Amino acid sequence: MYIYLPIAEISMHIGIIIGLGGGVGFLSGLFGVGGGFLMTPLLIFFGVPPVVAVATEANQIVASSVSGVLAHMRRSNVDFKMGTILLIGGVIGSTLGVFLFALLRELGQIDLVIKLSYVVLLGIVGSLMLAESVRAILRTRQPGAARGKLHQHNWLHGLPFKMRFRRSKLYISALLPLGIGAFVGVLAAIMGVGGGFIMVPAMIYILGMPTAVVVGTSLFQIIFVTANVTILQSVQTQTVDFVLAGLLLFGAVIGAQFGTRAGAKLRGEQLRGLLALMVIAVCVKLGFDLALHPASLYSVELLK
Repeated sequence: MYIYLPIAEISMHIGIIIGLGGGVGFLSGLFGVGGGFLMTPLLIFFGVPPVVAVATEANQIVASSVSGVLAHMRRSNVDFKMGTILLIGGVIGSTLGVFLFALLRELGQIDLVIKLSYVVLLGIVGSLMLAESVRAILRTRQPGAARGKLHQHNWLHGLPFKMRFRRSKLYISALLPLGIGAFVGVLAAIMGVGGGFIMVPAMIYILGMPTAVVVGTSLFQIIFVTANVTILQSVQTQTVDFVLAGLLLFGAVIGAQFGTRAGAKLRGEQLRGLLALMVIAVCVKLGFDLALHPASLYSVELLK
């Protein structure tokens, strides 16, 4: 059965939409990411305009993240103090990001910026995560191999305003998670992502948090940042398609529960390796599409 999406102005099969939501919800619970880095390109591949895909996906991420957080809370895998600091930075960054999104849309450059941002960021993050996860897996297979430190102390750990995060067993400057949260907030607005593909490795390698706590804490922060983006996009740009978002939510909530259970059966380095492969695959697909000769050299957009 096909359904008309009023803001996207296209018709899509309802089964495809729910299936996409369920698949990305599964990944959300499995990896601790909002899933936007995968869902937004998929929506674009199926013909949804990039500006609508970005704004609508932020709405869908909220529900899938809530579902995932509830599952992780039952396992006490959420550092609420760390999540709150990340959240403060995320709200500031996402608010600025929405205004930047509106400016780029007025200039007619938003579609290109969205796609280029995905190619650059996914390529860098995916390559770094894959290289590290391969090294970690090889170390675990070497008998008697010494385990290295999860993160190295540098000038970042000497910053002021230090706080103790007991659940993560850390004593670091609050400026670090605040800055990471703000950067991810900007990405949430511009790219329609929860920012988990940046947040998760940053929490592991920069903050030094345990992988088990990272997933739930990342999802906790993503809930409120993407909710802020959804509200601002609805008011500022009117590009949120609530029919599309509702169907995606239905599948995402169910998928996230299964993903959380599957993630509990895998080791940290295995999760990071699988996430890296998915990030690189999406990057390659988007880069290939950008390199193709367009079907039409010119396009006309009606101003509303």
